[in-house]
Amino acid sequence: MSDFPEFTVRVDQNPYLPAGGREMHAIVSVEARSAGAAPAAAGRAPAAEIIMIDTSGSMSYRGKMAAAKRAARAAVNVLRDGVHFAVVAGANRPRMIYPQGERLVVADETSRRNAATAIGRLEAAGGTAIGSWLRLAERLFTGHDAAVGESAVKHAILLTDGKNQHESDEELDAALRQCTGRFLCDARGVGTDWDVAELRKISSALLGGFLDVPDPADLEADFLAMTRAAMSKEIADVTLRVWTPQQARLRFIKQMVPTVEDLTGRRVESGTQTGDYPLGAWGNENREYHVCVEVQPGDIGRQMRAAWVKLVAGDQVLASGNVLAEWTDDEARSTRINGRVAIHTGQSELADAIQEGLEARREGDEDTATARLGRAVVLAREVGNEQISDLLDKVVDVVDPVRGTVRLKRDVAKADEMSLDTRSVRTVRTRHGDGAGG
Repeated sequence: MSDFPEFTVRVDQNPYLPAGGREMHAIVSVEARSAGAAPAAAGRAPAAEIIMIDTSGSMSYRGKMAAAKRAARAAVNVLRDGVHFAVVAGANRPRMIYPQGERLVVADETSRRNAATAIGRLEAAGGTAIGSWLRLAERLFTGHDAAVGESAVKHAILLTDGKNQHESDEELDAALRQCTGRFLCDARGVGTDWDVAELRKISSALLGGFLDVPDPADLEADFLAMTRAAMSKEIADVTLRVWTPQQARLRFIKQMVPTVEDLTGRRVESGTQTGDYPLGAWGNENREYHVCVEVQPGDIGRQMRAAWVKLVAGDQVLASGNVLAEWTDDEARSTRINGRVAIHTGQSELADAIQEGLEARREGDEDTATARLGRAVVLAREVGNEQISDLLDKVVDVVDPVRGTVRLKRDVAKADEMSLDTRSVRTVRTRHGDGAGG
């Protein structure tokens, strides 16, 4: 247990339901902090890192290839000694850049220098078949489980500048099924010719994040941040285990911070009335989850546990918390909305409104686009997401921010539209005390 961070769970909710009430909402906040005063590297889990760089022909334009090389070298240079790693070039088929042969090597001063030299020889040619890149990464990680250990943090960075044009959607989906649960992957799209929905699907399946990088000059800083974050992880696989009583139903569970991610469909049955939801690797960080449980109505005054949530790593329970329910005939109590539940409900609706509005805009449905993006303007203001408000201003002219009256702009830079779409799921964090009592 001493090698794990210290986990704490906090549950924010209004536990009171009216007579006949069934639906209970709660925000589960999870915080992980390094235990004791051990040296920063002492608790870090064994790790393996694979850097996948798109080397298709389009990467030769607008300085993308040169920027990608700088970014990959920067990432390699911050790998910890002892981390197993590889660099892969992605095109129609993936190719090992460093080391030679399908294997990982141990990071040290010599291997990092040799990898940087090999990265400098990257050239842009060919097409894009991302599923094949992911399959190679899975083989590399699997082939070295004996060396890095199955409990190692296995992380990949994937950079592309284009759509997955040289394999079918079915091939990509099959690759994602093969890779799910095998490693984590953060994806980045550079320029404006890649597909937001495609990278969202990849990073979601592989428990990573994705972002747009419109300016190739920003790649180096972004790769540094991703690699340092991966190197700071202290535990590889954490699971959220949720128990619900008989005749209750978990309607949904969503990650809300740092991004909106619906975890409901990832449930793996783990026992009587319990299901597990994979959360991936953890270091010193905070995440928040919105849990909604449907329970059988009880008599006035009855109290019950609507859900029992646990953070689990292997056989070890790291922390736990209760979602409670109590039926009351006090209308003031039962109608009170917990502030944190309200904020996160708004942030989830905000993400949906933006994505639906942009999709309608692309399809030429201006009425739906105007209505949904207008609703997004209202929600962004209500939840205090200033970054999203600024991005919305580049896509719509706001007439009335309170009512959500907007006009679609005729000339919108593609980079601005892609940034709004990409960042629609990135949420603002609420303070623990905000509205906790309703």
